[in-house]
Amino acid sequence: MKTVNALQLRQSLGKVLDHLERAGGPIVVLRRRTPAAALVSLRDYRERFVDREADEQRRAVVGRLKQLEFKPPAEGTTLDLLRDLRS
Repeated sequence: MKTVNALQLRQSLGKVLDHLERAGGPIVVLRRRTPAAALVSLRDYRERFVDREADEQRRAVVGRLKQLEFKPPAEGTTLDLLRDLRS
């Protein structure tokens, strides 16, 4: 895993981002020789955080929909149902 200190990051952000795109792995940012942050590619960020959150939300919605009980209308009430929908 590549490391870069804060000064190097500030002075050559473009090079660091190029390396991140090429290598794809995370880059650890050091501040006073201790890890302070990690840079990840946009692809990794989406796979790990954005897509996962969206999947969890989809599962929750599907779960709620499955809990709903569908009751078909009784015969002869189709017109009543249409009238209710129009109003």
